[in-house]
Amino acid sequence: MKTILVIEDDIGIQKQLKWSLSDYELVFAHDRASALTQLRRYEPNVVTLDLGLPPDPANASEGLACLNDILTIQPSCKIIVITGNADNEHALKAIALGAYDYYQKPLDADVLNIILARAFKISELETENRALKSAAPSNNDIIGNSESILKACRTVEKIAPTEITTLLLGESGTGKEVFARSIHRQSPRAGKPFVAINCASIPENLLESELFGYEKGAFTGANKTTLGKIECANGGTLLLDEIGDMPLSLQAKMLRFLQERVIERVGGRQELEVDVRVICATHRNLAEMVAAQTFREDLYYRVSEITLLIPPLRQRGNDIIIIAKALLGKFNQEFNTHVQGFTESAMQAMLQHAWPGNIRELQNKLKSAVILADSKYITPEDLGLSMRDIKIDTLRKVRELAETKAIRQAYTLASGNLSKTADSLGITRPTLYALIDKYRLHDLRNTETEG
Repeated sequence: MKTILVIEDDIGIQKQLKWSLSDYELVFAHDRASALTQLRRYEPNVVTLDLGLPPDPANASEGLACLNDILTIQPSCKIIVITGNADNEHALKAIALGAYDYYQKPLDADVLNIILARAFKISELETENRALKSAAPSNNDIIGNSESILKACRTVEKIAPTEITTLLLGESGTGKEVFARSIHRQSPRAGKPFVAINCASIPENLLESELFGYEKGAFTGANKTTLGKIECANGGTLLLDEIGDMPLSLQAKMLRFLQERVIERVGGRQELEVDVRVICATHRNLAEMVAAQTFREDLYYRVSEITLLIPPLRQRGNDIIIIAKALLGKFNQEFNTHVQGFTESAMQAMLQHAWPGNIRELQNKLKSAVILADSKYITPEDLGLSMRDIKIDTLRKVRELAETKAIRQAYTLASGNLSKTADSLGITRPTLYALIDKYRLHDLRNTETEG
């Protein structure tokens, strides 16, 4: 049942609301202090608020103050103020302060139910909209809302408008090129070319001519002057993917280009100016390569003016499911299939799998699962994943760590007062004692201060 916080000091009206709103779970509060305690405890999406609260029931000052406090704690909360027949002025003031709607006494159950149903619907739509926005902070290609990916996206937003040379670090398959394209799209160069070259996929004897181009007659088979990738990216962005695999013999020429922004084609004598933003990416540890003298130290410092670490898929939590659902829709369209989703066991298996190949591995497994699935829902067997290694106590451990951290943080902010700690956590004092005993936080009781 959906929860409504009813802030009303009149016992008769409380009983009337309890009878009229039987489809909802009602939580009652009689003044501002108890209302804020219940708000923290139950976190309701919808609140009804009588503006005439004690200690000033004849006026709206306490009710309006309560409205302001609720919106400060929970800005998305939908508050429906309840007023008397001749109290339009206060009702309009409440709307101006952020109330969702107002309702005038006497109570009409049918009308109030319609207002509440609409408030819950608007709240659900806003929650869904926030989730969609957080899943793709700045680019539809970057999917997820884990803290690590949101942090990476915020970094992209900061560096995109600049010309700083960026080094993207991450395991193979984590989406380094996707991030590079996102930087390009959010930069002033967005309308210009984005050119990517994989330094590991081109033979060493061809990589120089691929990057810098060559003049006619520079070598056997060079029948015409050909532009390299760097010139093709002029005005735009160049991604040097897997720069850690660039031959040592070519690194000196690359360093000169990055410092001077000039190039010479293979077999040429003329220096050519180019205007290119450079992004580099690698799965290798360049610092270790510098120590082993397989990567130039001066080039390392040049390409890593700022470094962005892209987290592996196994560290992104529920992003795995979000990405899987997005890919499922894409592959359904691509293969004209109609797979509707994943079984619960399939989602658990995806969350537990280590994903050594990261998003690229997830793409491959899903692509074959969509084609080969025998039902409308993908199973662990369709994905080729095993359920044997799932640890049932993982969620309990995560909850224990999270609750322990929250209790200690609230205890510190409350200066060691357990009553205030319980209030800020939205729980009762006996519940707090139970959690302290459960997690063996006995040092908190020993240092408790008086309120």
